[in-house]
Amino acid sequence: MNPEVVITCAVTGAGDTVGKHAGVPVTPEQIADSALDAARAGAAVVHCHVRDPATGRGSRDVALYAEVMDRIRDSDVDVVVNLTAGMGGDLEIGPDDDPATFGPGTDLVGPIERLAHVEQLLPEICTLDCGTLNFGDGNTIYVGTPQQLRTGARRIRELGVKVELEIFDTGNFWFTLQLLKEGIIDEGPLWQFCFGIPWGMPAEPSLLMSLVSMLPDDAVWTSFAISRNQMPWVAQSAILGGHVRVGLEDNLYLDKGVLATNAQLVERAAGILTAMGATVAGPARARELMGLAPRG
Repeated sequence: MNPEVVITCAVTGAGDTVGKHAGVPVTPEQIADSALDAARAGAAVVHCHVRDPATGRGSRDVALYAEVMDRIRDSDVDVVVNLTAGMGGDLEIGPDDDPATFGPGTDLVGPIERLAHVEQLLPEICTLDCGTLNFGDGNTIYVGTPQQLRTGARRIRELGVKVELEIFDTGNFWFTLQLLKEGIIDEGPLWQFCFGIPWGMPAEPSLLMSLVSMLPDDAVWTSFAISRNQMPWVAQSAILGGHVRVGLEDNLYLDKGVLATNAQLVERAAGILTAMGATVAGPARARELMGLAPRG
């Protein structure tokens, strides 16, 4: 079991959740405030997307990211900021008889453009979604080819930002090991195992155990599962030696029928961990554990 656990809060995501829960943060002010509340509740890391304030849909607008970052950095709360770099990979395949006519859900740009906000704002951590994946039952896929991933990983390293390798399927994990072997990512990246997203990896503890067994020695890793499996997976991840992630990106409920806030989800996770005998790491200790430079 991991005796000292970092909690990451995934604050809002880009999924179609705004209509399901009025408390999902949308504007930069709401996202920053919710991130800071989560930090006060015990999250050492906040993982942030941004949304179009007018529509609530996920966005790549650098100005929105900048406002979120400014609000967090100008606060009196110390927290590690982890920005997504997964936006810009959506491809909606056309109908069966015309698949090359891409649908309105398409937002597909190259790997460098996906990092525009990271280059400008230089967060401590950013994500790299490590492969192409079917998302849900429709015609939308996330596109991350080996060439795109190599290009993105090199640029993240050049920027001096710690990469978090987001792994949605076993092939994604295999490719992260290849990136490490090729020297495209530095030693000591962060691995994030993502469970329960259709059609990636099912939330099966034996699958997490298998992946963990193939990690390099002294690897720093986190895992999460979505929806009703979020809190059980907090215990599962810590038991196997990892860190944990909770938040409204992955789950909207505190209890059955009871909508949550990010702070409440962090508090619940911290309670589980302390009841198990673990210590919840603060941001300064999280930087040490994750190999980040001290703040300032």
